[in-house]
Amino acid sequence: MEDASDSCFEVPPEGSGAEQPPASSQGNAVGEAENGDAAEKPLLPESSGPVQSEEGCDQMPPQEQSILEEQEQSSLAQWEQPEEVRREEQTSQNSALPENTASGTVTESMTEDNETIRRTGPNFEKTMQSENQEHFTGKVVQQDYHMPDVITVRVQTDSDSFQEVVVKIERPTYNKPFLGGFRNMRTGVEFHNAGSQTRCKKRPNKGTQSFCRETQTVWEKNKPQQTRNTTSTQMTKIGLYVSNMTDKLISPGKYFTAEEYHKRRLEAVIVLQKYFRRWHAINVVQNLREQKRLRLLWEAQEELRKKNEKEEKLRREYERKLNPKTREDFELLYHDLELWMQEETERINRTLTGAERKAALCALLEQEAQLIACFGRHKLNANEENQHKAILHLLDKCAQPKRWKAYDGKITEMDTQDMLRARELLEIYRSISTKDIPKDERTDVLLTLRCTVKEHECKLTQEIVELIDREIDLISREVKECNLEGLRKRICTLFLQYIKIPKVNPKVAGLLKVPQDPLKLYKNVYFCHSCENYLPSTEFLIPANSHTIGRCRLCYNLDNEARRRESYLKYRLILENLRKSEAGYQDDSQIVFLVQLTDLQYMIENIWNCQSALSAWGELYDLVMVRWDKQHEWSPWNTILLTKEEADAHLKLCNLQEAYEAAFIFRIKQKHIRAKNYFAQIPAMSSFLHRSDNQANASSYKTHNSSMKSTEVKEVH
Repeated sequence: MEDASDSCFEVPPEGSGAEQPPASSQGNAVGEAENGDAAEKPLLPESSGPVQSEEGCDQMPPQEQSILEEQEQSSLAQWEQPEEVRREEQTSQNSALPENTASGTVTESMTEDNETIRRTGPNFEKTMQSENQEHFTGKVVQQDYHMPDVITVRVQTDSDSFQEVVVKIERPTYNKPFLGGFRNMRTGVEFHNAGSQTRCKKRPNKGTQSFCRETQTVWEKNKPQQTRNTTSTQMTKIGLYVSNMTDKLISPGKYFTAEEYHKRRLEAVIVLQKYFRRWHAINVVQNLREQKRLRLLWEAQEELRKKNEKEEKLRREYERKLNPKTREDFELLYHDLELWMQEETERINRTLTGAERKAALCALLEQEAQLIACFGRHKLNANEENQHKAILHLLDKCAQPKRWKAYDGKITEMDTQDMLRARELLEIYRSISTKDIPKDERTDVLLTLRCTVKEHECKLTQEIVELIDREIDLISREVKECNLEGLRKRICTLFLQYIKIPKVNPKVAGLLKVPQDPLKLYKNVYFCHSCENYLPSTEFLIPANSHTIGRCRLCYNLDNEARRRESYLKYRLILENLRKSEAGYQDDSQIVFLVQLTDLQYMIENIWNCQSALSAWGELYDLVMVRWDKQHEWSPWNTILLTKEEADAHLKLCNLQEAYEAAFIFRIKQKHIRAKNYFAQIPAMSSFLHRSDNQANASSYKTHNSSMKSTEVKEVH
């Protein structure tokens, strides 16, 4: 490694990235400086580039001077390279010269290089210029040379022995720093201080990432400074008039101290705050007044809506009682009849005695019998209408096309041959069942029906054809229509039987209640001990507390009309709403579809006392059943009876323990335990009971663990 004290040499400007020249030239320059031949001037870091001698610039014309500057730059770039690189370049140049100049050994070239290096800067430049003018007259030649990565150097070890050494060239990836220098005042040559070529020692990797930061201490220094502002003023004098029309007269005001100034500022701030607070209070009051107005308006609208809904409900009930059509309508009639009978019986027993009481009870019994007979007539008419609607609904289902939804959401419909046949039969049945149509149209419908039924020859079709011929003959004789009603009903009934034949109408086979295969009649068929009929399992009601099949639905309805006369419409509405809400959760709830109407009635009447758990509201039309804990599916032990508004608010709660008091939660849990004891009689409910118990144990275990962990954390803190 070369010493830094012996490595001062001439270098190009800062940032060139070239190698530094050898130390011999620097030594000469230092020697000259010590002898006092030339005055030395320190070189600033901003100085860059070699300085040419003034003599060369004065002697040469401009063109030759530019050529010489290019040659000097190329020669200086060569001398800035390491010694081994210069040797290789000199060898390549010697090989390009004639043979007489390129002869010689490596030792001689090394000696010549050393001698050339010991020359001074200006002498060397003049020599290079003369040689270039001597060998390359009229044209400057620049050779592009690229240093290889590996070179071979021949080194003399003894007086007569040599050794070849392989040297690997390492190119620096950064520009060497400028470390200062000096300039020879006599010759104008710049000398730069050289740095060591040895790589700096790297710090060992500790395996951890370290950071450094500057201190957060800030040194501040305040120094006042008065800047100069030179101005001039033009005044009126003899020979010069200056107008004072735009001048302003400024008079000094009253002087006030800092305390008075801050006092004025405080008073102004107080005034601003006072007015701002007044404005803010006005806005707050206006907002509250607007919210109150909107709240009162909403309450009035809700009250009006509830009143209208109640009136609409009463109006619908009144219409249903006047024109009963469904089973629920007749249940309401019989329920009102029972309530009326109880009130009248209580009034008679309270006001009359003896024979008068007996006569009043007999008259009440006759009125009850007349009302029941009136209900029976309405029921017959309603059954006839409902039967006709059911027949049309069955035929319409047979005629409906197949539908499916495509990938783009559009509904695609397809008609098959069987559907077209069912649609044709439906149109014929509607035509023959229509009343009060002209005679010619009736005749055309009968002829169309005759052609249709003749396609299948059987005893039923023969009878239909005979009836059609008879009606056509009677119509031609102008018989009254009231005398033809029985005949027309027989034709409709026989044609309906004809439509229900699967060979005639293939689509009706899957919609008939009675299967075509007689072997299927023996499956899921039970015997009703009340009406002594064999009926399918769907016709039986199985309450939770029953151990046998019991009576069928028809017998239950008949017993209800004759004795209890209860109305299940309110409970049926609650059950329908409950099943719709559970279907909306989409979590595969099953228990709600196993609960029957009688089971729900028992829960509402005996467990929840027909009133809301929160407000004790007793109108069943306004009550709904929802989940107690919405995270689990509905069950009789996970439910609560509330009004619609209370149910909406309950389902929005996230934590029941924080929303309700402990006493209220305890009462709800007691009702759930009673429901569990009642539904434990059903075998299908046992699996759901065990599963709910396991979930409750798991949730209680988690709650206990969380409470224990929180207690431990508090103790640690």
